[in-house]
Amino acid sequence: MELYAYPWRLVQNKIVRYPGGREIDRFRGIYPGADDGRPEAWVGSDTRTVNAVEKGDPNDGCAECILPDGTRCYLFEAIGKDPEKALGEKHRKLTGDQLGVLVKLLDAEKQLGLQTHPTRSYAKEHFGSDFGKEESWYVLSKREDVEEPPYVLMGFKEGVTREQFEKGFDAGDIHAMEQCCHKVPVEVGDAFFIEAGLPHAIGPGCFVAEVQEPSDITVGAWKKRDGTEEEKEAYKQRLLGCYNYNGADFAENLRRYRIAPRTIREGDWGREELIIGQGQTEYFSFTRLSVNSSAPMLKTGFHQIAIVLSGKGVLRCGDREEELKQGDELFFPYACGEVTVEAKPGEEIAILLCNPPGVHYDL
Repeated sequence: MELYAYPWRLVQNKIVRYPGGREIDRFRGIYPGADDGRPEAWVGSDTRTVNAVEKGDPNDGCAECILPDGTRCYLFEAIGKDPEKALGEKHRKLTGDQLGVLVKLLDAEKQLGLQTHPTRSYAKEHFGSDFGKEESWYVLSKREDVEEPPYVLMGFKEGVTREQFEKGFDAGDIHAMEQCCHKVPVEVGDAFFIEAGLPHAIGPGCFVAEVQEPSDITVGAWKKRDGTEEEKEAYKQRLLGCYNYNGADFAENLRRYRIAPRTIREGDWGREELIIGQGQTEYFSFTRLSVNSSAPMLKTGFHQIAIVLSGKGVLRCGDREEELKQGDELFFPYACGEVTVEAKPGEEIAILLCNPPGVHYDL
């Protein structure tokens, strides 16, 4: 069997991090679900969590897959056996033998800490990483049992300066630092682009798909608690220097970072929309494919990572077919054959299709 000619099933996981996790369970059809401190699923990932060694698992964060012959292994292991067929020559020239993208499901029971992420150049200089951390959010659902409607903190308000933000940092006043940012109510289907340097925090009750550069570097808003005074000052300067102080009023902030979908193709079969991609970032892209009958998947010339968002259907590729339902996760190797998505009668199936750098669409 030619393993790279067919889609691979990805093994669902949940990663230990902070409060949350119930909505991932419910998305996968597990009720009532549990807020078990595992609020993230790292889908199609060859990225390790920043504290993987401390957790006792050097591959924490890396996804496993089930190959068409039934073999179960880490995705990076399957790719490593034939990176040319798994990733393709064009991708390997751009990014090497890594996936080049990280896709997550993220369920925040409580507000996450105010933070930002570095550009690639800042990450290289200060963290020794080839990847920065531009990211994006696509809101899948909202909790109803939270004290206030779900929101995100995103972007500095107009006129906020580094000196003002630093004053809150020096005082250890996280609330004052958060007050420097816009509070944006969210709705299901909203898409946000979080450029490197943008202050942000996901609020309680938000369940999102997150597509980003393959990095786990986070720059928070809290002081270093140990070390010498020189080390604490260096830490502060690295932290404050990572934030981008280009604030805007509320309307301009939304214009910059809340992104409207753009139709790639449509017909009686349904529609495919570009959610985030060209126009926002060169480092990743993703589309939403909605099918009410049958439609071929577009060939991008690259591998793809997929999450079934809703509905039921069948995936056909060559002489094989796979039953699909909400919550399923898939990896499409570069060498994968032609794939058709077919909805069950009376259903519409929606799939999030996530790409590494290099994929562009005709709009």
